[in-house]
Amino acid sequence: MKIIVPMAGRGSRLRPHTLTVPKPLVPVAGIPIVHRLVRDIAKVLPEPVTEIAYVLGDPAFFGDKVVEALTELSNSLGAKTSIYRQDEPLGTGHAVMCAAPSLSGPAVVAYADTLIRADLNLDPDADSVIWVKKVERPEQFGVVQLDKTGAINALIEKPTEFVSDLAVIGIYYFKEIEVLKDALQSVLDERLTRSGEYQINDGILRMMQNGKRFVPGEVIAWMDCGNPKVTIETNAKMLDFLAAEGEPLVGDIILNNSTVIPPCYIADGVTLTNSTVGPHVSIGADTTIADSTIENSIIQSNSTIENTTLKEAMIGNHVRYKGTFTHVSIGDYSVLE
Repeated sequence: MKIIVPMAGRGSRLRPHTLTVPKPLVPVAGIPIVHRLVRDIAKVLPEPVTEIAYVLGDPAFFGDKVVEALTELSNSLGAKTSIYRQDEPLGTGHAVMCAAPSLSGPAVVAYADTLIRADLNLDPDADSVIWVKKVERPEQFGVVQLDKTGAINALIEKPTEFVSDLAVIGIYYFKEIEVLKDALQSVLDERLTRSGEYQINDGILRMMQNGKRFVPGEVIAWMDCGNPKVTIETNAKMLDFLAAEGEPLVGDIILNNSTVIPPCYIADGVTLTNSTVGPHVSIGADTTIADSTIENSIIQSNSTIENTTLKEAMIGNHVRYKGTFTHVSIGDYSVLE
């Protein structure tokens, strides 16, 4: 089994946090998004992962440190690492095709901007599985339409009239991914684009037209990391899941007249003084917090927070913050006092 991870986007909606770190490497509940996504997928697949192919963007941004981190992730799962580049933002289908040498055999394609909770059961009679989540406002998503047998017979992007409330979450299984490769190659050869981009959906539709059977797989939870607001919400949901599963969340920390209200992720080396932290707070390593109250927030590593109240805040690495604003989004290496 292979996992193909397109992750070349710069994550402009998550700025300022993605000015210095690619979005898939922004930590949520203490672990980078792509690490958590890949580990969670590998954990619930019915067979071991042998290769993970990452499709990265410009080497000036997705450089050696990114490649090293991804290689460590693959190694931790006993999988081979393959690195590919998407030099231009030409769409989801084009991103998959950038990994063409790895597109053979059974594979999962997972776009690195969401987190899930799911049991990824694979229908042995299906050629492919598209994972979906029931949503309240389907007009905001791409959705699948089902036939009478429960198989997928259409993909509709942001329907103006109700056809389905099963939204596509960006994770797919292909029994033989080379069939998708051939379908996408024909899309590229014909220059079939939508707003100048090649979409994976057009390759999937060609597979359906050629008789391939797609079925839906439903996830328990689908959590977005598209902008600071939803990333903070995802952090809270993930902490709830991890706490319920009994995962240790608090490391070797120093508490001076302070209280931690769970669930919280607090990394090693954190010092809390005269502060109350939680619930739903994640704090990176070696951060210092004093005389503050913090809830429902993300604070990364090596930062100093003093004399403040934070709620629904997202603060980067190496930040110094001492202020009266409670809802803040502050990027790496910033000083606000």
